[in-house]
Amino acid sequence: MEVEQNHTRGQLGGAIANEIVRILADFTGRGATRSRAFVHGDVVVCLFEESMTRLEQSLVANGKDDTVRQLRDGSQRACEPEMVAAVERLTGREVVRFLSGSSTDADAGVEVFVLEPVTANTDGLPPI
Repeated sequence: MEVEQNHTRGQLGGAIANEIVRILADFTGRGATRSRAFVHGDVVVCLFEESMTRLEQSLVANGKDDTVRQLRDGSQRACEPEMVAAVERLTGREVVRFLSGSSTDADAGVEVFVLEPVTANTDGLPPI
């Protein structure tokens, strides 16, 4: 698997966050206003906030939080192949597990990608 470009850890986190928000926005019609991603060892965590659509906001306001959570879960599962492909492209590593969750109270969500383990880097640097 070829890495799209050589990133520092901070740049890699930013590139991943931007790409995940873009994918979700393309799918739902609205992206998060705040996002960030962290890469630590074999784990990538992408947090996003303020991403509810007007429909989701209306449903929450009318006590339909469970409906929004089910809708979000279905949406995130539908986006999973594209998000996984983006993380694999940007990190150069295979994603072996994907986990996703959202909070209607906080208007926030998280995507977690577990990467294949790396035992050593050829450049002598610690694995990302």
